[in-house]
Amino acid sequence: MVWTNTKRKINYMIKKILITLSLIFIISITGVKSSENNIYDKIDLFGEVLEKINKEYVDEIDQSEGMDSAINGLLQSLDPYSAYMTPESFNEMQTETSGEFGGLGIEVSMESGVVKVVTPMDDTPASRAGIKAGDYIVKINDTQVQGKSLSEAVDLMRGPVGSDIELTIRRIGQKKALTFNIVREIIQIKSVKTDILEKNIGYLRLTSFNENSSAQIKKEIKKFEKNKNIKGYILDLRNNPGGLLSQAIEITDFFLDNGEIVSTKSRKNSENRKYFATNGDLTNGKTLIVLINYGSASAPEIVAGALKDHKRAVLLGENSYGKGSVQSIIPLKNNGAIRLTIAKYYLPSGLSISEVGVSPDIEIIEGTDDFRIKTETDNQLSYAIKLLNGWLSAKI
Repeated sequence: MVWTNTKRKINYMIKKILITLSLIFIISITGVKSSENNIYDKIDLFGEVLEKINKEYVDEIDQSEGMDSAINGLLQSLDPYSAYMTPESFNEMQTETSGEFGGLGIEVSMESGVVKVVTPMDDTPASRAGIKAGDYIVKINDTQVQGKSLSEAVDLMRGPVGSDIELTIRRIGQKKALTFNIVREIIQIKSVKTDILEKNIGYLRLTSFNENSSAQIKKEIKKFEKNKNIKGYILDLRNNPGGLLSQAIEITDFFLDNGEIVSTKSRKNSENRKYFATNGDLTNGKTLIVLINYGSASAPEIVAGALKDHKRAVLLGENSYGKGSVQSIIPLKNNGAIRLTIAKYYLPSGLSISEVGVSPDIEIIEGTDDFRIKTETDNQLSYAIKLLNGWLSAKI
């Protein structure tokens, strides 16, 4: 037991050393006054130090694992969303995007060395257990998360379907840590759910922005529009971790006749883009309420922010997450990949939502600890239904 703990400490120290070296490398690359020769000098220095560690360090080290940690440290120092994926992690990610995978059903990021829950996905083990957006995962089973990379923490959370896992959570407003026992399941991603509420409200629930989301939303809106009883809409973007920018643009366009939807700004001015709505509101201007919460991140913030700026919808719920950047998955020669932030996006008003989020027009905080979306405990949806019906009655 003593040797195991010592070995963990050694590996942790080695990773920290390598991450520090990678930061030196970053500084040499990004420093305004650094010359090309200085960059190569730093690379040589990195190699020299690594060689010294390998030869002189008191214990034998796993060089491959150490280099992975160094690469990941370099990327994670840029922002919470850039990261390195080993070939194994990249392969698992590709499996997840196919629509079905084993796990807990949470979207996570790294913040101050701790894994932060961006959002729990609908109808998954994590959401049913009570995991909330903004929770900090401090321990996975008996393993402390502090000092782990995001990919390492994610690997710890993965496991055979049917196996259980214990997560220790720190939640804002709670003095004591919370413990959740969760059983891993096959996670099936269904991005669009619909319903007719109170016989006159078209309810559109969007849980992610995948390649088929806009086509599904368009199909459902057309169905609703054929129903003469539908007088208004509720677009539910709560606990939506985002997805494809193109899908966010298309779905926003369904509710607008014209105007800017979003703009992206990258390192090169030549790559900056502005995206505009085309003529034709699929709902014919019907009253629209958009539901958001802290689990609404990235793509749903584009939709909600644009509709708010154009005064096309009333936003109800809680402040959104504040992820105003675009990531690209870039494959590498070793069959791994890097997730790299390549641009930031801005709302029609010119504001960035990075670290700020989109604020609701009407703030309604989740009512109880056992709050679940679209159940009897969903006070936000209940308020939206009453509000919308009140407006619709006033129009008669």
